[in-house]
Amino acid sequence: MEKNTKHNPEEKKKRLELTNDYVFKKIFAKPENNIELKELLEAILNIKINKVEVKNPEISKNYQDEKLGILDIRAHINDDTIVDIEMQVANVYTIINRNISYSSRIITEQLQVGDSYKFLKKIISINILGENLLKRNSYHSIAHLKFEKTEKEKYVDMGFEEEQEELTDKIEVHYIELKKFLKKNPGISNKLEQWLWLILGEEEKVKMASKENKKIEKVVKDLDEMSADENERLEAYKRKLAVWDYNVSITEATERGKLEGVEEGKEEEKLEIAKKLKQKGMDTKAIMEVTGLTKEKIEKL
Repeated sequence: MEKNTKHNPEEKKKRLELTNDYVFKKIFAKPENNIELKELLEAILNIKINKVEVKNPEISKNYQDEKLGILDIRAHINDDTIVDIEMQVANVYTIINRNISYSSRIITEQLQVGDSYKFLKKIISINILGENLLKRNSYHSIAHLKFEKTEKEKYVDMGFEEEQEELTDKIEVHYIELKKFLKKNPGISNKLEQWLWLILGEEEKVKMASKENKKIEKVVKDLDEMSADENERLEAYKRKLAVWDYNVSITEATERGKLEGVEEGKEEEKLEIAKKLKQKGMDTKAIMEVTGLTKEKIEKL
């Protein structure tokens, strides 16, 4: 529980955490921090960005009643790329399928009937994760649609000295796993390291990064102002509780599914568990793995 400062108004409030997706969006989606968002994206994508325009700066009044994971920031950069950046600390294990689904939807939303596919913008999905997800020795992993290695019996000598490796450059997915970053425990020698230490809220590293980077210093001041606002603290705390409740519900439903639904083979228990998991936003494939139900039965719920 947070320390009661009622009798000590001069005591400084603990700084809100950027790993809270409500706080993350409130800070980086507001127009006043457009330059700071631009530098964060440049650090992650390792590209020069001329222009950033956030397309969804508002937070829905009913966001607490919606599925977790909706507090993303969608931005257009350099007029030819759409970026979706999300802080995800709950249920990271379904995020890959969500990335595929969400990126596909963004692609289809771009085109009207009769439009040419050549005008499709590039889609970049950035996922900052509170838990480890990938079986990779990297805290920052980048995925593209790539071809598999040519099988020997299917080889045809077409004279290509270098074969095409990527199917397309229109889809790119980034995963930043904060626990792996902490395990590496780097310094603040580059912009990405500076921003990630800020996101993690490691006080000494944040102080060091602020001295090196004035844009980080500005975000820290904004965070301190937000942290002093009791209404904002309440909203951030409510979001933190919602994430905690979501994680507990998923864990309990999963364990119940294993012990009662799967082991005992009770169809009605499996359906009830699947229904709860579906309401919590778990994807169909994951529900199938937990309950053993067919795709058709889950989709009918």
